[in-house]
Amino acid sequence: MDLSWLGINWPLVWTVSVLIVDNLIRLVALFVVPHNRRPTAGMAWLMAIFALPVPGLLLFLVIGSKRLPRSREEKQGAINSFVAEIAEREEAELVTHVEGLHTGLRNAVKLGRSLGAQPMLRDNTATLCIDYEASFAQMAAAIREARHYVHIEFYILVHDDATDDVFAAIREAAARGVQVRVLLDHISAVRNPGAKRTAESLTAAGADWAYMLPVRPWRGEYQRPDLRNHRKLIVVDGRVGFMGSQNLVDSSYNKASNRRRGLHWKDLMVRVEGPIVLGLEAVFQGDWYLETGEYLTHLAEESFDAERPGTLDCQIVPSGPGYAGENNLQVFVSLLYTAQRRISITSPYFVPDGSIMNALRAATARGVDVELFVSEIGDQAVVYHAQRSYYEELLRAGVRIWMFRPPYILHSKHFTIDDDVAVVGSSNMDQRSFGLNMEISMVVHGASFVRDLDGVNDYYRENSRELTLEEWLQQSLPAKLLDGLARLTSALQ
Repeated sequence: MDLSWLGINWPLVWTVSVLIVDNLIRLVALFVVPHNRRPTAGMAWLMAIFALPVPGLLLFLVIGSKRLPRSREEKQGAINSFVAEIAEREEAELVTHVEGLHTGLRNAVKLGRSLGAQPMLRDNTATLCIDYEASFAQMAAAIREARHYVHIEFYILVHDDATDDVFAAIREAAARGVQVRVLLDHISAVRNPGAKRTAESLTAAGADWAYMLPVRPWRGEYQRPDLRNHRKLIVVDGRVGFMGSQNLVDSSYNKASNRRRGLHWKDLMVRVEGPIVLGLEAVFQGDWYLETGEYLTHLAEESFDAERPGTLDCQIVPSGPGYAGENNLQVFVSLLYTAQRRISITSPYFVPDGSIMNALRAATARGVDVELFVSEIGDQAVVYHAQRSYYEELLRAGVRIWMFRPPYILHSKHFTIDDDVAVVGSSNMDQRSFGLNMEISMVVHGASFVRDLDGVNDYYRENSRELTLEEWLQQSLPAKLLDGLARLTSALQ
């Protein structure tokens, strides 16, 4: 219809309308975005929305909230209460007497408990494995010894040539009547090659399995798509457990881009025995209930006559959107402030918030030796450049940075404090692991375990080169600009 006779300047009307909408979005964002959000994240979101109001708003609507659906939050609250009841019931039987710990560790353990972590349990063993393929062999051997049940939970779980023996062990266990339950993250399954074969293999093996945090709106299953379950653990009969940083997939992740570059992942897994295995089981049971609605009763019915094969005190710290206050971050920072002589950190994605940077600066200022192990090359460009943006600040503070040589991606996640405290698990030291991912960490008190990790650090050091401040200051201006922009985008959460 020709409306030119109205004498309306339509281009002007369109321009004014766009300006009104853009400024209305900006105005509303000023009220909505900063609410209950870290200032750095709020500023990053506001900058994105002010620069590109409509695209910024759409992005904020998709990934701007860390809240899980109400039904999941209710289930998470129920399982947290269940775990707390079990812990209280067995406190005299299994729990470490925290009064016997030194003040800093005692406070960190209590802090963890108040934020949703489990109690610290005594009399455990923990054995390290940094051989990628050997860890699969150990898992398969443990599964083959199962008599009652096997519980498996991984962020990435793929049936390929490297993991075939683990899948064979699952099939054999199920065939002899062992109950096998498996959880794998939905988005990672979709993104990684082999999803169809993996699903068919789990079904054919007779395992009960489910996707974690599925994003299937057509089934009524939706939450922020980058809220992921990043945990890696196995529990066999409540006797033997595995946890750490390694996914159940070939060390190249079966990706053509990785194979072209010759990339392989280096990880660390921990085999545990003793009462702490019940802590891993509690985490699995909670996640199984979240995904399937099935409440497993055997943990509540356990007699807790678990063997006590060792001397280590261990505390499981589950974390994620279902826990208030970024509990892994708070426990980590609390432990860093206890250091008197040395701190050694290994993190593939080291994008720290202000509290960690302050803790490390405070440590070096009081004479603590601090070292950081990272990869020299990266597999995720934005995170890699965001991490690099902290190197100058770290080096000027006196932190020694060791870069693991290519073609390996150092994917292990752990740190040690002095000679008797360590943390291992799935959690990186970045905003994603602190605020968005479901993670599992284990605090370990025991000089023997720290000595074992010191041996691992020696291996890292031998296969790394040290970055110096002089070298770093030679970075080109474009590289510095890219690092800075990546650092800014890392705050969008």
